[in-house]
Amino acid sequence: MANNTAGVPPVLLTIAGFDPSAGAGIAADLKTFAAHNCYGVAAITAVTIQSTRGVKGVQPISAEVLRAQLDELVKDMPLAAVKIGMLATRANVQVVAELLEKKKFPNVVLDPVLRATSGMELLDASGVKELSKRLLARATVITPNIAEAETLSGVPIKSEDDMKAAAEKLRQMGARAVVITGGELEKPLDIFYDGSEFTPFGSDRVKSENTHGTGCTFSSAIAVNLAFGRQLADAVMLAKAYVAKAIEKGYSLGKGKGPLNHFYRYQNGNMVRSHSMHTPAEGPVHAASH
Repeated sequence: MANNTAGVPPVLLTIAGFDPSAGAGIAADLKTFAAHNCYGVAAITAVTIQSTRGVKGVQPISAEVLRAQLDELVKDMPLAAVKIGMLATRANVQVVAELLEKKKFPNVVLDPVLRATSGMELLDASGVKELSKRLLARATVITPNIAEAETLSGVPIKSEDDMKAAAEKLRQMGARAVVITGGELEKPLDIFYDGSEFTPFGSDRVKSENTHGTGCTFSSAIAVNLAFGRQLADAVMLAKAYVAKAIEKGYSLGKGKGPLNHFYRYQNGNMVRSHSMHTPAEGPVHAASH
């Protein structure tokens, strides 16, 4: 495990946008880190105008400010893992690419946030091209949903075979490992591909509308499990189990899709289940859109 000084938790960095409703983005990432007994730090790429009803506007942070945030954080403490979410602009993609080229972080999870569920564009075409060119190969794993996988790979996805074809194309484009999340399918299905074999994760749909921030939470939970030294396939499985329970125990807040309950293990002031005791027995999940 990284950061093995006695009593010091692993430190994880999230590079993503800020959601004022605290269900997705930076807030979801930091909550996920804390729920797994890790310490989270954050570099903000954009401030959004959004609620549980969707994204209404985006104000990107300048590349200069993003670079300054990252430089200060990287100088200050060791990082066990990095989670990358919404980057907002091509310039911000370039800043993150430069960081990953310079610093060889042990675990990097890229959640290629391209468009909000409500339809708003969160990274323009030039930014998508730059992300494909410079970030895919520098991530330990990428976690696109179906729409994102279609955009990045150019492969239309209607079936499990299409998901596998898209995952294979993304590997050819440089990605080391891919998880395509298929919560939009009639029967939820995720495909994990590490270049050697495809691992399907089927599940029953969790009966809850409280799914705001599911994609962010899923990718952050993978980063946490990698930081604790778990193998990638196990990290994906444990992340899915965590998200499933967080959706099941989610909060019916707001007038749209409510947020997940990231701290369900700590209900009533008591820790229900420690990180070390966390097992896939909590159940599978579809990691839906962002």
